[in-house]
Amino acid sequence: MSEIWIQPTGGALGADVHGVDLSQPVSDTVFARIAEAWNEHLVLRFSGQRIDDHMLMKFSARFGDLDRVPIPTAGLDRSNSGVPKDAEEWVAVIASVKKDGKAVGGLGSYELVWHTDMSYNPLPPRASLLYALEVPPDGGNTGYLNMYSAYETLPDDLKRAIEGKSCIHDSSRNSAGELRKGFQTTHDVRTTPGAVHPLVRLHPVTGRKALFLGRRPGAYIHGLSVEDSEALLDALWAHATQDRFTWYQKWRIGDLVLWDNRCVMHRRDAFDESLRRLMHRTQIVGEPVLAG
Repeated sequence: MSEIWIQPTGGALGADVHGVDLSQPVSDTVFARIAEAWNEHLVLRFSGQRIDDHMLMKFSARFGDLDRVPIPTAGLDRSNSGVPKDAEEWVAVIASVKKDGKAVGGLGSYELVWHTDMSYNPLPPRASLLYALEVPPDGGNTGYLNMYSAYETLPDDLKRAIEGKSCIHDSSRNSAGELRKGFQTTHDVRTTPGAVHPLVRLHPVTGRKALFLGRRPGAYIHGLSVEDSEALLDALWAHATQDRFTWYQKWRIGDLVLWDNRCVMHRRDAFDESLRRLMHRTQIVGEPVLAG
């Protein structure tokens, strides 16, 4: 295994993987080292890669079955994405780029709030992989949160308050707050559409507990009044999003970043809408969410 080495970022999570060319087959021995590093560091960065969508899908599938792309926002035409037909179902395009005046992907250039990918599903993806094809010279950085640390450092009163509690994860809007196709605005958080998951999640591989918050808008904690739910969620979010739990990725062309969606949240900085940013993303089918 001398061909691969792992370099931690020095932040609250994340590590660089050196010595791996993802355009070539990855041996079982090398993949075992990657999986070990992923469990330890939660986010892995593979820099300087040159891969196409099929290579991205092939490497992603080493972590489990590919998950289908999320429900797009109204008005987005996936046929304009440039992704091969046989990959459209599995490769999502995150882009500010337009072709013939039409967006080739979703989520534009604005800020994306802290969130867990597709946590509104009964089986949220276990992993997300994001590959940079075009990046702006500044802005569009992605922040990652260590939700193990966020849970482990919770004050005792907050730990007691969330024990056994579950929360709705809103399926109607994406991380930019845009309404998805087929949904209407919800005015009462108790009727927010989406899956209900425990606030404390047990990781099926590491056995560690993590806060599992999804995203803040539309959230509601079952069994509480709306007022009490809002107050408890505000306290949890204020604690979990502290800088000490974060690491930020400044993108370069050829970066592929893999994160564990079960114990990591992420967000994106806004950037100048006149600049081009083009990313392709895959996700891995998850497993039932275990209460911690």
